[in-house]
Amino acid sequence: MEYTEEMDRPGGIVGWLGTNLGRLVVALFVPVVTFIVLWRVFIFLRDTNAPQWLTAIVAIVWGVGGVMALFVVANFAIEQLGGRWKAHLTPYVFVGPAVAVLAWYLAIPTLRSFYTSLYGPEGNNFVGLANYVYAFTSDAMLESFRNNLIWLFVGTGLSVGVGLLVAVLADRTHPRFETVIKAFIFMPMAISMVGASVIFKFMYTFRPPGADQIGLLNGVLTGLGGEPRAWLLMQPWNTLLLIAILVWLQTGYAMVIISAAIKGVPSELLEAGRIDGATEVQAFFNITIPYIQGTLVTVSTTIILFTLKIFDIVQSMTGGNFGTQVIANEQYSQMFRAFHFGRSAAIAIVLLLVVVPVMWYNLRQFAEQTEAF
Repeated sequence: MEYTEEMDRPGGIVGWLGTNLGRLVVALFVPVVTFIVLWRVFIFLRDTNAPQWLTAIVAIVWGVGGVMALFVVANFAIEQLGGRWKAHLTPYVFVGPAVAVLAWYLAIPTLRSFYTSLYGPEGNNFVGLANYVYAFTSDAMLESFRNNLIWLFVGTGLSVGVGLLVAVLADRTHPRFETVIKAFIFMPMAISMVGASVIFKFMYTFRPPGADQIGLLNGVLTGLGGEPRAWLLMQPWNTLLLIAILVWLQTGYAMVIISAAIKGVPSELLEAGRIDGATEVQAFFNITIPYIQGTLVTVSTTIILFTLKIFDIVQSMTGGNFGTQVIANEQYSQMFRAFHFGRSAAIAIVLLLVVVPVMWYNLRQFAEQTEAF
């Protein structure tokens, strides 16, 4: 509390305390009431028998409007405090909800998963690290690790490589054609992984020899005089055929980001390289690539995260059978097929430990690029 001359006057200290106490009460009371109202409406929407479409509309309107109202009221409450309290509490009011959501949906479930991973199938007998021993020694998990490594190197390499190639070629075409080309390459990004898997499942469809082949690959193969093949049963080629779906989806993302980085390369550097006698290929590898290296790393680590957590494509295409099992799919199998919650939780923790370093590196690269600008 900062001393002022007004406090020495009759009633000064009382008036000062009364004013600030009133502000404190308002600052605490109003957000609490607002939150209680929002919570009660949530309970009402959860238990109501109203039509689903009406409940959905009210939930969206109330959810967005309620969150805005909560922040507006919280800001009003902070403004009532003033001085040092306002400076100290403002960050907590606006960042606190995000931290609370992260804690509720990420930190707490992670701790609960780790706790569950120390118990058996039904979660009632303590087994220690036995589930982690299974996660690192079982044949199914070893196969999953191997396949995830294939996804990581082949999927990421092809996505970034093809994206870089298309970005360079499109950058050298007429602007009108560049826009059309990029639009077609980026279009698969609008399709979900499950939707893309359905499309490619039709392409890989196998029918016995002599029957009409409705799959594109077998249709072309038989049209050239070959025999149809069960593509999704051919190990290890079936894993590569599944990776093709990821490449088809992620090439557009890589192309857009890399293309923007290439356009940011100073033309003076390229002209200086050409004056010094560098060919277009030498200028590309010695000037362009080093200049966009940060972007390439960011795009690569982002796609690496996709490959490490890959689940939708494998589950939709093969269900993890025929040697295509991956880590996330094995976790799903242990949870919903074997009903072994301990092993499922242990595999989830292992997957988290694999993903976190990549996420940390990606965030650090992003922070360094932000500081550079």
